Amino acid sequence: MLNLTVTGEDSSQIPVLLAHGLFGSGKNLGGLARRLAETRRVISVDMRNHGDSFHDPDHSYAALAGDLARVIAAHGGKADVLGHSMGGKAAMMLALTHPEMVRKLVVLDIAPFAYAHSQTPLIDAMEAVDLQGVKLRSDADKRLSTYLGEAGVRAFLLQSLDLKSAPPRWKFNLDALRAQMPVLVGWPADAPKGGFDGPALFLAGAESDYCREPQIDAIRDHFPQAKVRIFAGAGHWLHADRPAEVAETVAAFLD
Repeated sequence: MLNLTVTGEDSSQIPVLLAHGLFGSGKNLGGLARRLAETRRVISVDMRNHGDSFHDPDHSYAALAGDLARVIAAHGGKADVLGHSMGGKAAMMLALTHPEMVRKLVVLDIAPFAYAHSQTPLIDAMEAVDLQGVKLRSDADKRLSTYLGEAGVRAFLLQSLDLKSAPPRWKFNLDALRAQMPVLVGWPADAPKGGFDGPALFLAGAESDYCREPQIDAIRDHFPQAKVRIFAGAGHWLHADRPAEVAETVAAFLD
């Protein structure tokens, strides 16, 4: 079972399951979790090979969807599901292969689409930095800056640096993520289309290139009931760029 955190009060509503993106953890969707927990139970997970969840060489979307299905089965058998980026693809695969488990689907800035980019340069940077003797996250940031210039990306990655370990370690299975990168950025060719006819909301950042016309076409091919909303002034991490507006949009859709 994935490592998870449950917040909010039991209510008459089914729980909401939150699935984070690549190189993240359950804490990344904390703002959304706090808003949704005002009225219902929220389950935030660390995806496999991330955070405090187990490591496994298989990081396919079929495997990730299976992990989410086991969590839902252990918490009543049905949930609303929200995923960002990699977690969004896992949520989509769950909805397409286990539609009986998903009441409503929310996906943040990703599509059922095979992208051409790779995130292996981030793995290169994390593996290259010398963490021996690092005591503070700020010290790790200085060392990481030699290999990675974007301060915002460094801050995001450093949330998953375990400083209690000696020496400090990244809470990722970097070997598996590197090996499975083509699978991660891709989309299974045999993924069913139209297998989920429930309500689906896709939110995207206007400054992100993850959900442009070809990707939106793919969304509509797979999810006939999908509604797509673009947030101006937001990038790929739209829940961080426009936190209040995204949280209220999600809450209104799920409620």
